[in-house]
Amino acid sequence: MPRSRDCREDASVGVRHAQPLQVTRREALRAGLIGAGALTWAARPVRAVAQPAKAKAVIQIWMWGGPAHVDTLDPKPEAGYDYCGPFAKPIPTATDGLLINELLPLLAAQSGKYSVIRSMTHGVFAHETASYMTQTGRKPGERLQYPCAGAVTSLLKGADYNSLIPPYIVLTQPQGRFSENGFLSERYRPFATGGDPAQARFAVEGIVAQGISDQRQKDRRELLHNLNTLEKLFKDDAALKALDKTEQQAYELILGDAGKVFDLSQETDAVRDRYGRNTFGQSCLAARRLVEKGVPYVTINYEGWDTHRQNFQVLRQKLPQMDKGMAALFEDLAQRGLLDSTVVWWSGEFGRTPKVQWEAPWNGGRNHWGDVFCALLAGGGFKGGRVVGASDAKGEQVKDRPVYPCDLIGSIYELLGFDPDGKLPNPQGLDARLTPTDSDGIKSAGRLKEIM
Repeated sequence: MPRSRDCREDASVGVRHAQPLQVTRREALRAGLIGAGALTWAARPVRAVAQPAKAKAVIQIWMWGGPAHVDTLDPKPEAGYDYCGPFAKPIPTATDGLLINELLPLLAAQSGKYSVIRSMTHGVFAHETASYMTQTGRKPGERLQYPCAGAVTSLLKGADYNSLIPPYIVLTQPQGRFSENGFLSERYRPFATGGDPAQARFAVEGIVAQGISDQRQKDRRELLHNLNTLEKLFKDDAALKALDKTEQQAYELILGDAGKVFDLSQETDAVRDRYGRNTFGQSCLAARRLVEKGVPYVTINYEGWDTHRQNFQVLRQKLPQMDKGMAALFEDLAQRGLLDSTVVWWSGEFGRTPKVQWEAPWNGGRNHWGDVFCALLAGGGFKGGRVVGASDAKGEQVKDRPVYPCDLIGSIYELLGFDPDGKLPNPQGLDARLTPTDSDGIKSAGRLKEIM
């Protein structure tokens, strides 16, 4: 019998449950500008380059809560109704032998652009610990709390990054499952946009103020300068000059060309409709615009997949949105010549119980399942039209070619040009590597050479 576990977290593990800072993102942005002298993200000393990079950027579609693998990319209709529920008619894709959920026809047509991993595993069933493992490749409880792939990319791509836009962006809400920057400084924590890109005006916190026009922002700035007698008295003061430069850069991000990357009204209605007029679809469009501007790491934090109750009702709403947004993203990246240099990584922290829990209070829900789940990889050097690994007949265990989180993350690092065995700076001066070594005691089955 497959084991089922409830949604309670294991309090004994050594993962810090990050609490949000009690400051606004505008204040955080201002503090970062002042503390760094400028938000140009340049001249970082750390480099860990193994080879010329095939990928310049990553778009991570984080399926927060854990999507059901058997209801998305690894359907099991032969297992019977207690396992597949009403999703008994998976559809073929453009990839031979790959069937996916019937509500994903657009993605089915685009399957030549991506590969599916059907044998992800870590054996963890709690959100916090599974999220940490899936995004860092590490196990909780080690001496150090490691940074996630986005923070590492922000660190290692930062030496060549020169932009007012932060190098690691989350659309739209922070995940809150663990501290993404780990032992790295707060500088490498992601910038979470807030707001909703599906609204008429995408109110990015700290950049776009809800209900305040650009002209009003300019008028406020002019008034502030008129009242600033201190700067007029000490116009040669070095500290005030530095502060003035910082202010100019902040306003350039708010009112200049840099901040316009978040203005989705610059896209045609036809393009916005193709992505879907919902938060996820427009987040996919925003992510495309960000990588087009050179941002190296963008996470779309796609909530709502923790389907303990009424799994099938929820998925009938969410899967068509996911299908439309992701298919448009793949199509746009390919047409604009960006797919070859942009990794798209789709995954949650785990899958869900293969056997449906029809009884109350779940009423057709699925609980957590970390023994086997799915991931999707595309672009940036990953081959499309492939299936890696397999689960067993009921989607309960890995049948063939296990893939552990460190295998997947190490593969992404390699395509980004990072040395997966390279060292990371840390305040304790310990031997911290981008991916685990044999001495760390973390399971690995090797990087994904079959699709690289």
